[in-house]
Amino acid sequence: MGNQKYYTLVFLGNDGKRKLKEIQAAKVFFKETFADVSETISESDITIQKRLLQLSQANSSCYSLIAQRCLLCFISWQIERVCLSLEQQFGSFHGFTSRDLFVYVLDDDGSLEPSDSYQCLGREILSSFDPDKSNLSTWTGRKVRQHKDLNRYLLDCGLYLVSDWAILNDTKPEQLPRILGEFHYLTTTEIEQNRGLLSAYHKIYRTDRLRQRADRKSLGKCNPPTAEQLQAILDILKTQDIHEFLDKLSIKIVMQKLQNLADRLREYRLHTRNSSFKMVSLDNELYENSTFVEQIPDLNQQNIINRSEEVDETKDFLKNYRDQMASCLDSSFQTAIALRLHKLQKKDIGKAQQFLTALQLFHCQRLSMGNIAKQLNLRAQDAVARLLKLKDFRADIRQQTLAKLQAQVIELAQKYSTPTSLVSLELTITELLDEQIGNVISQAEVEAASMQSNCQMSYFSQRLCQQIDSIRF
Repeated sequence: MGNQKYYTLVFLGNDGKRKLKEIQAAKVFFKETFADVSETISESDITIQKRLLQLSQANSSCYSLIAQRCLLCFISWQIERVCLSLEQQFGSFHGFTSRDLFVYVLDDDGSLEPSDSYQCLGREILSSFDPDKSNLSTWTGRKVRQHKDLNRYLLDCGLYLVSDWAILNDTKPEQLPRILGEFHYLTTTEIEQNRGLLSAYHKIYRTDRLRQRADRKSLGKCNPPTAEQLQAILDILKTQDIHEFLDKLSIKIVMQKLQNLADRLREYRLHTRNSSFKMVSLDNELYENSTFVEQIPDLNQQNIINRSEEVDETKDFLKNYRDQMASCLDSSFQTAIALRLHKLQKKDIGKAQQFLTALQLFHCQRLSMGNIAKQLNLRAQDAVARLLKLKDFRADIRQQTLAKLQAQVIELAQKYSTPTSLVSLELTITELLDEQIGNVISQAEVEAASMQSNCQMSYFSQRLCQQIDSIRF
């Protein structure tokens, strides 16, 4: 796209499709401002953006607004890139496309003047951007992945994204010299400051989370540290002599330093994995992410990220895991359906047949319970609900899948772990699998609550329908 991305906006048309709009005022302004930069010359985006940011803060309101518009055009391309990446990695499994995501984040209409009543995501990103703390592409990626409505939609699809706090939790202080020194070229002093910061973070935040996990109070996404936690981290840092300007440290600065460190760690992970597993941490998402191995004690051994043979081992583990997940889920469907049919047959063989038919019509043909009632000559949709008992059915599937998969994955993990770690490994695997199976069930619950024939079928329904097709009643 070259420099055109600074004066061509990616936006969503009234028909819901992605479109491009060249903004003439921004094009003229950009070409005049960067007259010595042609499309064939690769000028650093950082250099261009630095100049545009300076102009956007100029006294002239005209220049300021057009410079902002150039930056907003660039941001729109980055927003699209994040959505396309999410679709490529997780869309097929979780049932969404980039077009489904665009509606939440591509909301810039291309105007020069900001609206008094609504701030589009691009302007929110630009207004909160600090070039001293991050680059615009990285900041845009973070803000898109943190977008509340987008995350709510992805959660409905059974997926939620990694946070800075999960990345910091997953990183050992001992890894920082390699990551920050060899990859980011930080000085020895800067590395030591970040090691102290991460150690303090682990002592406060990670310890609190592990305690909550042990008490079964926190099994979900890592939330930002509280003011109390930041103050506790700050108190630890003030006891160290490796941080400059200790008297100027505040909880706001601590938060900025933690986010900056997380940015560097995220960039390193993206680089080492060739963008294959970009944004989901294992305690959030197992299916497409090699950090599954990193969150299980001793499973990743030494330097698993930067050794190609160990990365291959990680991918092999995940492939085997995905196969086991599908197999155990299929087996659970077969068992649960057989038990329900057997129970119904004792009362009324006709009810047993109706149950199997209703299950197929609801999950595979995507019919409403009202329509199913008409086809089965039942009184109303509440009769179908009582026949299917979907909540109980999903609970049976969850319980059986967890039991089957836990045994399989623990056996599988023994090939990748040391015997001394297996005691803690079993507890960790149980917790993670319970959460992941819960995501599959939650996705099915959301689907059942708003069943539409034109919606992408959930993974739960996909596997279920394959098993129904093989049942001969």
